[in-house]
Formats: sequence, structure tokens, C-alpha cells
Amino acid sequence: MKLEKYYENPSVLHVGTQENRSYYIPLGEDGSENRRMLGGQWAFRYYENLYDVDDAFTREKFDTDSFDTITVPGCWQMQGYDRNQYTNVRYPFPFDPPYVPLENPCGAYRTEFVLTPEETEKQIYLNFEGVDSCFYLWVNGSFAGYSQVSHSTSEFCISPLVKEGNNSLAVLVLKWCDGSYLEDQDKFRMSGIFRDVYLLLRPSSHIRDYFVRTEISSDYSEAEIRVSLEYEGENKGTRFILEDESGQCIAAQYGSGDGVVFTVSSPKLWNAERPYLYTLVMETEGETIRQRVGIKKTEIVNGVVMINGVPVKFKGVNRHDSDPETGFTISRKQAETDLRLMKEHNINAIRTSHYPNAPWFIQLCDEYGFYVILEADLESHGAAAVYKGSPQETYGDVVQNPIFSQAIRDRVERAVIRDKNCVSIFMWSMGNESGISGVLEEMGRWTKEYDPSRLVHYENERWPTGGHVPDRSMWDMHSRMYSAYEVIDEYFQDKSNVKPYLLCEFAHAMGNGPGDLEGYFQRIYGIPGFAGGFVWEWCDHGIYMGRTAEGKKRYFYGGDSGEKLHDINFCMDGLVYPDRRPHTGLLEYKNVLRPLRIGEAADGSGRLELFNTMNFTNLRDYITVEWYLLKDGRLKDHGQWTDMPDVRPMEKLLVQWPIDRGTEPGLSVVFVSRKKGGGPIPADGAVLGFDQVFLTPFSGKMPKLDGGEIEIREEERFIRIEGSSFTYIYDHMTGSFVSLIHHGIQYLSAPAEFNIYRAPMDNDRKQKQIWMEAGYDRTRIRVYESRAFSENGMACIRARLGLSADAIQKIVDIQAEYTIDREGRIQVKLTGKPNPIMPYLPRFGMRFFLPKDMKDVEYLGYGPYESYQDKHHASVFGHFKDEVERMHEDYIRPQENGSHTGCRLLTIASSMRDGLRITGNEFSFNASEYIQEELAGKNHNYELEKSGHTVLCVDYRMSGSGSGSCGPQLREEYQVSAEKMEFLFCMEFSGE
Repeated sequence: MKLEKYYENPSVLHVGTQENRSYYIPLGEDGSENRRMLGGQWAFRYYENLYDVDDAFTREKFDTDSFDTITVPGCWQMQGYDRNQYTNVRYPFPFDPPYVPLENPCGAYRTEFVLTPEETEKQIYLNFEGVDSCFYLWVNGSFAGYSQVSHSTSEFCISPLVKEGNNSLAVLVLKWCDGSYLEDQDKFRMSGIFRDVYLLLRPSSHIRDYFVRTEISSDYSEAEIRVSLEYEGENKGTRFILEDESGQCIAAQYGSGDGVVFTVSSPKLWNAERPYLYTLVMETEGETIRQRVGIKKTEIVNGVVMINGVPVKFKGVNRHDSDPETGFTISRKQAETDLRLMKEHNINAIRTSHYPNAPWFIQLCDEYGFYVILEADLESHGAAAVYKGSPQETYGDVVQNPIFSQAIRDRVERAVIRDKNCVSIFMWSMGNESGISGVLEEMGRWTKEYDPSRLVHYENERWPTGGHVPDRSMWDMHSRMYSAYEVIDEYFQDKSNVKPYLLCEFAHAMGNGPGDLEGYFQRIYGIPGFAGGFVWEWCDHGIYMGRTAEGKKRYFYGGDSGEKLHDINFCMDGLVYPDRRPHTGLLEYKNVLRPLRIGEAADGSGRLELFNTMNFTNLRDYITVEWYLLKDGRLKDHGQWTDMPDVRPMEKLLVQWPIDRGTEPGLSVVFVSRKKGGGPIPADGAVLGFDQVFLTPFSGKMPKLDGGEIEIREEERFIRIEGSSFTYIYDHMTGSFVSLIHHGIQYLSAPAEFNIYRAPMDNDRKQKQIWMEAGYDRTRIRVYESRAFSENGMACIRARLGLSADAIQKIVDIQAEYTIDREGRIQVKLTGKPNPIMPYLPRFGMRFFLPKDMKDVEYLGYGPYESYQDKHHASVFGHFKDEVERMHEDYIRPQENGSHTGCRLLTIASSMRDGLRITGNEFSFNASEYIQEELAGKNHNYELEKSGHTVLCVDYRMSGSGSGSCGPQLREEYQVSAEKMEFLFCMEFSGE
């Protein structure tokens, strides 16, 4: 097919489209929409390249019998055409701007619609809300236009081309165009008409565009709502009505000019905790537009972000439009599922990464109450991944290329103008990870001039390349990604830094993560100028591929569709699974964001400190507290604080304990919602979070060993230790036990092992290679000395050993001491000294292979969710019961999971046999049906094979999760890297 090569001409971005305008759907005189949706089943044919396309398909009359049908809106890769491809940074085509491959897949779409005689007298507009990557349009065989910018609305006036009766649309969509160099976002690359398509049938004279601005008096007693208008055709006058939240008219005006002003006394101000919306009704002849309006003032005062004069903390997430079955195509139901989950988990802010989401999504954010960073459809970080490229040298090569200057202006303008009337947007973003250039700075200035009511940021302004000298005057925020604590602290120690600090990305939620959230929020709450952060990211991007024979869902990621260039599972980095089941990371984030923090007063008075982390809500209006008194992790008493004190937003209050503390060791308090006049989410009575105060320290109560008659028989390789109720066999070659028989029951189904490795977490992806180079995944044991002797009527075994790997020097020296008493109790003392030149250890402990029917677990530690040193705020310290199968967290890419930190006591048993009890002081454990080698070796959870054992890992410590796959290295305090590690625990076997 021969076309004008607009798709490789950056100077031609749109042909036949209307000027940008704000998003709205006009209503007719009867209150119904002046809109006809064109979605549904369209005729479709997929072509591998443009040259194979049949020219005739654009004609008014065309036989589509040879075509398939496809659902619009939809992505053709999700409907059986082409294939899915996931890349993060690298361009999925040769870097040769503005050219794209000749093998450029195309989708030819056909549909029809019918117009009545009355409808043909209207102004008829055809709207495409999102097409990836560009498209050509024909109406009744006539060329109507061309457009690009995938996540932006393209509107065509097709009145001259339509007629009464049947009308045909032909649309040719190309997978790649020159705009694809500016759409290199971290996502699956999908194509097609993926957002709504519809006709607007409007009077010949109508409101074309409008801008609603609000201004608030200095004392917040009065507000002005200023409406400026642009008309298409004749301005015949407009009736303006302002309604309150209940729909009552509070003011009305008639105007024939280009604007109107409403003055509102004692205005109800919009914020994310109380998203109050007025409704502005604009009535013209034959048409009505209803616009929800929020009154809000955003400003920076002394380096602090203020909403309506109140310092605000952004507790956010980054969000793509993504679904495992529909791809980029998102329904309102799907979007509302996301928003409800966010609200239920204390999230108050969203960054639209890295493009404008569906236009109605931002209106939902207005209604639900979220602070939004609206990002332009711009990302070109692939320039840093070219041969000999880097962020320091080539990051800005695309945005500094003058051929793209017009496109950059266009993308920023389209984003700002489309969503300018949405109150939830507090800041505009020029885009993401593209380096910096003069045109981006120009657009930052333009945005501030066009809309001075909002903030402007661009994180990548810190990467000047190509000799560009940056001008940072237009950026309101000091925006960064994945900053370590030290970087944040250094920024605020320098008093010349006056801009608020914002982490537009932090805490990489990939797989078993993120860890170390609490440390960031201690700083966010503690430093006035630290505005907050946005976790990367909301959801795992997986492609649903049906279920296995056993009923398990199958999700594909990079490389699973046969694509050669891909970034494997780096797209599986969300707080929720693709089907929106929460990860434990979301539960962790929820409690770190809890609206109330309770702790002992720092002044030593013995009182409680209440800290209200909300920005606009008094605790007494929102929170009911239930308390639970624990002894040895078990519930002793509980009650409710029936009268919550007056604690204002972001303030602290010292109060007396509502209970008699006594000397009990632990108190848990749970906060539930008690809302007065708030929105529907979270529901009244929903649990919003919890805190735990330790009144006295817990410690593992080690059993006292008793001497008695024990026989020690030492052979060349083995040591046999026998008592009246047990026979244990120790192996000189491994320094551990190969058999543990107690009361005739064998408790080991395979020999015990020393263990320093784990199935790498996704957040270990950088560290994994370092560990493997150090041989941690393939250690060998070397016992240098091993002897048994009797002491105080007990059997003692002492061994000196080391762990190393082929071609690798020693990793760790271990002294192992086993003391066995007459009842068969085994006290284990391990002293480890890591080689100081080696990297930190994933873990340090022992691995026991127990019979698979030992599946009933009780423990005193952090639960019920998996917990790690830096990821345990979703869990509480207490006494829990569970089953081994249910303790497995089934991450889509298998990895270390299901551990529990801070434990003092563990019992693992079977209904068919007696149990094993382990006592220690702050150990971690993991009980699983899978060996760590299986988890490390398989790419998908549905490929896992059970080991036939209950695999029990008992660890001195397990290194934390962190955010190392994209962020800073795991902090030292969460690493297993001590110069000397001492681990003492006791094993005892119950039963007769």
C-alpha cells in the first residue's frame, strides 16, 4: 500500500485533527450523551508490513469476507495477532531515528455506522482516545486524516464526509512510527485501537473548550470559580449553574461572553481525604456540559508542598493502564478495582506512568480522592542503551535531536490541555527518563505559564548530556528515583537546597518486595520538605495464558512469546498480581502508611504517643482503636478505646495508657475506620492498620538440658548417639546429622545441611550474580575436625568446618557444637566467621529435610504473612498456626518466600507423627514443600515440582529484600555480614 510517509516524518504529527481541548462528553437536551460509541466487533486484517496491505480496503464499498473480526477497543496482540514483546529500556527496533523497520506490522480495521437525516445536520466529530502507535483514517472512501501519540485523544470533524444512511470507516494502524522513539516506556509493546472510539453529534454552534480555574482567599473564607470558554460557531450565550455535592443549585448566571466567575462563600475544599466536588453545568442551545469542579490551592511555602494551606505527604504508587487479559485496554470497572484497592491500603497519590491514562480515569481520581502526577507521553531512555551509550553520554540524544522538538511540544500540550480541569492533578510531568533538552525546559516554562495553579516537575533534568547546560528554574520539585537515605539526608543538610524533595519512584515492588519502606517514611514524616514517594509500581504486567491441568493460572512475561529481545520478568514488579490479588508487599505498604502511629513516649514518662499521619482528618472523626494484650504471643485480654482523643492532622499527642500495663510482654492495637460523612472507601469498620508496643522484651526460653545415660559410638565416618528413646547418627564428612530417630520415628528424610544460599528474590537480581561468582549457590562442606565426647552426662560433638565452592576460596568458617541430653534434646551452637573479602550472605543457618507429612506449623514470631528484617510491618509478633502448603507465597517467577523473622519458638508436626520443636532467640525460619534449588531453577510458578519433603530452614538471620533490582543496594543493617555470627537454638522431639 502506498501512503504519505507521515509515520516517518516528525514534522507531520497530525493531519485533519481538531485543536486540542479538555476532555468532556456533551449531553443532549434530554440529558443523554451526544455520543455514539463505535466499539464492538470490527472487520480486521493483520499484515506483517505496509506493502502487503490491500489498497482497496480504504474504499467506501469493500468486501470484508476475507477479513477476521476483532474487538475494538482492544490490542491486537491480546487477540491472537503478532506477538507480545516486553522491553524496559532498549528500543525493540533499530535505533535509526526517525526511521522504523520496513517490516512494520499493520492492522487494517473496517466498521460502519448509520446516520439519520437529523443527525447529518449536526457537527459530527470522530474521536479516538488511544491508538498505538499511529493511524490513517478514511471515511466513506475519502482520506480524513492521520494522527499519532498513542495515549492521547485524536478528534476529527467528519461532517463533510458523512451522509444519511450507512457510512464506512477504514483505519490503518501501524505498529511503529517516528513517535515510537518517544514512547519507549517500560511495558509490553502492544498495538491497535486500544481505547474508546465514538462519534460526538453536536449542534453547529457549541462550546469547543473551557478552562475552570479556582482561586481561594488568603483566609480560605471565599473562593472564585473562573470559567473561560472557546466557542465553535456562533456564541449564542451560555447558562451556567453551580451545584453543590448534593445537586442543589447554589448559584446561576447567564453569559454571552467568553467566561464567567462564581464567588463561593465558605467553600468546601477538595483534598484526597475528603474529595468534595461541585458540579458546573454549562447549557447552550441543544447541548449541556457537566463538569465536576474541585476547589484546591497547590503551592510551595518555605520548601514544603501545601494543599489548601496544609502540608501534604504523598503516599503514592506508579500506575500503568494494564490488564492480563485486555492489555492496555482498561474498563471503568477494572480502573475502579485499582482505585478501591489503593484506598483500602492507605494510598493517596498516583503517578500516571509514563503517559496520560484513559481520560475518564483522571475524573475517577477526582471522585475517589487521589493526588495525581499527570505525565506526558514521553520516554526515550533507549538512547542510553545504544552501543557505547550511557545515561552520562547519550541519554538526551533523542530529545536533543531537533527533528523531535515539535513532537515534544505536542505531547506536553496535549497532556496538559486534555486534563486541565481535573482537580486531582497537583503536578504536571514533562515525561520520564529521556535526558534533558532545551525544548523540555521550554515546555516546563509553557506549562507554568498556561497553568500556574499546579506544580511542574521533570526528574530527568539531572542528566544533562551532549553539552547541554541545564536551566532548572522551571522545575518546582527536586525529584529523584530510588535515593538512598544518605542522599536524602545530604540534600536537606545543604541549606541552599530550597525545593521540596520527591521520590517519583522508589521501593521496587518486584517479587518478594519491596523492603525497607519504613525507613523512608520515618524521613518523609520527619522532614517537612520531604514531600513523599511513589512506589514502583502498582501491578505485575503478565499475560494471562489460561490454566494448567491442575487449575493454576499461567502468566507470561518477557521471552515467553518467542521474542528475541526482551527483559524477562522485569515487568513483574507490582504491589498486586496481574489479577489484582495483593502481594504481601502491598500489605506491608498499607501498614507503613497507617493513618495512626502508636508508640511509647520518648520522654520516659511511660505514656503513649499518638501520631496522626493524615493531612486533613482529625483522628476522633476517623479512627476507632481496638487493643489486644498478648502474653507469650497469645491473646490474654482485649478491648476498645471508645472515645478517641482529639489529635489533629500531622500532630502528636501524649496520652495515658487506656489499660493497666502490668508487666505483660506485648500489646497490639488495631485501628478501624469510624468515618463521619466521608466517602464509601474504605468502608466503615475497615481495618486501616495496626501498631505493636513491646512492654517487656521477648526472649526464647531455652529448655534446660539434663544429663543421663547416653551411649556414644564413634565409627570411622559416623557417630551414633543413643539414649533410652532415641538414636541419632552424625556424619563426620558433613558436620551434621543424617538420621534423627526419636521414639522410633525418623525425623529426617534426607541429611541436614549448613545453608547460606536462598532462591534469589527479584530484588536480588544484581546481587545474584555477585553471589554466584562467589560460589554461594554451589557450596561444598569441608570438615577439618570433628569429635564426640561426654560432658556432664550429655553427649557433645564439636566440629570445625568451612564452606567453599569449586575454584573459590573459603566463604565462611563455622564452629558447630551439638549437645544432646538424656531426653534427646539437641542444643545447636553455630559460630560463623565469613571471609571478609566475600559479599554478604543471603542467610546463615541449617536446612532440615523432614517427612512431607510434617505440615502443621506453630510459631512465635512475626506473622501471619511472610516477614524479613526489612519487610515485617504487615505482620505482628504473636503466636500463629499454619500449614506448610499455605505458607508458600506463589510469586509468578519463583523465588525465596514464606520466611518468618524474629521467631522464638517453632513447632512443626503431623497428625500422623509427633513434632519437632525449635527454641531460640530471634531466629528466622522457612517451611516449604519446595527446595530452594527448585525455586531458583524454574521461571514460572506453574512449573514448580514439589520436593517430597517438608524443607525446614532455620536461620540465624536472613538478608532483607530491599529494592536492589532497580534501587540502592540492600542497606548494611539488613545484610548477613557480621564479622562473627553466633546462633544458638534447641531442637526437641515430642511424644512417646
